[in-house]
Amino acid sequence: MSKQSILGRITTLVRANVNSMLDSAEDPEKMIDQLIRDFSTNISDAETAIAETIGNLRLLEQDYDEDVRTAREWERKAIAASSKADELRSAGNSVDADKFDNLAKVALQRQITEENEARAAEPTIAAQREVTAKLKDGLNGMRVKLQQLQTKRSELVARAKTAEAQNRVADAVKSIDVLDPTSDLGRFEDKIRRQEALARGKQEIAASTLDSQFNELENFEAVTEVEARLAALKAGRTPQALEQ
Repeated sequence: MSKQSILGRITTLVRANVNSMLDSAEDPEKMIDQLIRDFSTNISDAETAIAETIGNLRLLEQDYDEDVRTAREWERKAIAASSKADELRSAGNSVDADKFDNLAKVALQRQITEENEARAAEPTIAAQREVTAKLKDGLNGMRVKLQQLQTKRSELVARAKTAEAQNRVADAVKSIDVLDPTSDLGRFEDKIRRQEALARGKQEIAASTLDSQFNELENFEAVTEVEARLAALKAGRTPQALEQ
């Protein structure tokens, strides 16, 4: 995995709006668990990539330090050879003095080569250090977010479940609202009222029939009395006599 790739992934995850992701999730609990898994996986990948980057940086730094150390060593050899040449030349031994001067020149050339290699490595080391610092910062940001998710997981899940329970209670209360004629209880009450009305109707019909029967009985008694009086008249008796 390239440094640019892992840095891009880290930046994206660190800048991710977790709250927005949770708001759009159908199941916040599953969403949180998935986020924790994703962050854990990406943190593991980032740690591997950063470890490799740091390892490469340390190799570059070691090579740089070695170039600087070697350049200084060649500088010391050049100084020693030059000093020896001056000493021999002072003693009249110009032939050997020239040899040591030549050795000093070789040493100086090696010093220059090592210094150039060290100088050429400096921009690469600086860039590598900058990338490593960004990767470390991003990794720390991911770790902070992961810790926040893990710390608040129980709280968020509890809030989600509480909200779900509240919605269920609200729906249940609405379904048994006695003032709601469309609710089950309202329909049941309306059915009872109709049955009560039917009973009252039947009672009124029964009462009406009973009154009619009593009226017929009174009419029958009146007719009977008339017939009795008529019979008495025909017999030459008065109704009063009949009553006696």
